[in-house]
Parts: sequence; structure tokens; C-alpha cells
Amino acid sequence: MAEKTTYYVLKEKAVPEVLLKVVEAKRLIESGRAASVQEATDMVEISRSSFYKYKDDIFPFHDNVRGKTVTMVVQLDDEPGLLSIVLKTIAEYHANILTIHQSIPVNGIASLTLSVDVLPETGDVATMVDEIESVEGIHYLKILARE
Repeated sequence: MAEKTTYYVLKEKAVPEVLLKVVEAKRLIESGRAASVQEATDMVEISRSSFYKYKDDIFPFHDNVRGKTVTMVVQLDDEPGLLSIVLKTIAEYHANILTIHQSIPVNGIASLTLSVDVLPETGDVATMVDEIESVEGIHYLKILARE
């Protein structure tokens, strides 16, 4: 019986340092700044065994996300224009909104669920998420799924 794979989306501050170094080593190899795994692991100061142990299990969120659907939930204040700011930000990053649902506000707070199609011309999704989260009146944004 095949083992079920479970995926998680974490903020960078929650990821152990060794995994971040594996991502950096992969980036060095892909960019040509490191000619070998040994050279890349020496540059980021991890063992080759750590690199090989984790290399297929960690990647930046924005890698390979184009052509995918990202579903997110946003908790926001019930204020005129706040939803428009979120939608405008998504439009500025050239992502396509597939579905949108906002709950009826309770105690002045609403939940917004969005499915966004990430196109080849879409900007960096992680930066888009950070920009939306930084808007006054947005309590949080969480990525629920990436397909």
C-alpha cells in the first residue's frame, strides 16, 4: 500500500535552518554558481547527506507554482473598500481569480475564501501574500491548498 503524502505550507521562520540551507544549495546548483553538490553543500555549510536526505522534500513556495490553483482564506475587517484592495493586489500580480466567497460578517469580521489561478505572467506569489497580509484590516491570510 502506497504511503499517503501530506504537504504543509510554512512561513520561513518556522522552517529548520538545515532545510533552508538545502534550498539554498539547490539554488546554487541550478544557477551554476556551484558546479557540484559537494561545492554547494560546502558553500552553505551542510553535509552532503543532509542535502540528499531533504533535497526532494523542500522547495520554495513560489517554485513550480505557475499553472496551479492556490486556495486561500483571508480574515478581514468588515470595512468598505477592504475587499477591493485584496482583489486589486491579486490583479496587480496578474493572477486570475477563479472563485470567491465572503461570509456574512460576524462581530465586524468576515472570512474570504479565494481560489486563484497562478498564470505564467503572475508575479511572485509569496510577495503577493505578504502584501495582502500587510494591509490594515487584514487579520491573517492562510494558504489552504495548492493544486
